[in-house]
Amino acid sequence: MAANSRLTVAAHALAWMALVRRNSDEYVTSERIAASVNTNPVVIRRAIGRLRDAGIVEVQRGAGAGCRLARPPESITLREVYDAVADEPLFGFHARRPNQGCPVGRGIQPALAKVYDGVDAAVRAELARTTIADLLIDVLASAWRSTVAEPASDPA
Repeated sequence: MAANSRLTVAAHALAWMALVRRNSDEYVTSERIAASVNTNPVVIRRAIGRLRDAGIVEVQRGAGAGCRLARPPESITLREVYDAVADEPLFGFHARRPNQGCPVGRGIQPALAKVYDGVDAAVRAELARTTIADLLIDVLASAWRSTVAEPASDPA
């Protein structure tokens, strides 16, 4: 099973937009963001569409087309981002219903549902504690401490 990276991609894009916002209120293209994420611009556009629908980013079409944060990064939590881009719960049940003639098959889903609900609540609570501004501070601190010899790209 592959991990879902939608939150990671969206958080990366938003942190990048928050960095650009420090110097400018310009709209940035999905191609520029994709270069930082190292993904196809289509992946970024899909994430941006969901973030736009959630009121987290604004999009401009035509001349100067692109996107930017719709609100200050201090007011956008990772929980909001998660809620905007997550399609499915963290954990799910098997596509086929377990054998109801077996006591484990009959009781496994209700028992796991309690656990999964608790995990989901804990994840959402943790994500609510971190804003895009907090994330950007950590990102820049990590980048500064990095010993990678390659020169960093300037997002602006």
